[in-house]
Amino acid sequence: MNHTLRAALAFSVLALAACDELALANDPVALADLRGQKSCIAAVAGETGASGVAINTTIPVVELNRFIVDVPGAKPSRWTCVTDANGKATEIVQRRNG
Repeated sequence: MNHTLRAALAFSVLALAACDELALANDPVALADLRGQKSCIAAVAGETGASGVAINTTIPVVELNRFIVDVPGAKPSRWTCVTDANGKATEIVQRRNG
């Protein structure tokens, strides 16, 4: 892939991410939630080196600033991620019970 095309793809991904945050700019709770999801995905992917890491949307989480993160093909395959009020991941823990 040439450098111009690679740069164009990178800018388009950044623009889409910025659009998500702009759409939620007037809702600080939703914005922190979005940032928390992104931060948790990045933190778990960085720790595991896995691709395809995603927020689990099937397990209900009642606590604020907590997310369940799925890592496809890994054992254990789920992590718990805790974020601060701004949505920055502060702690990630492997879930031994799945």
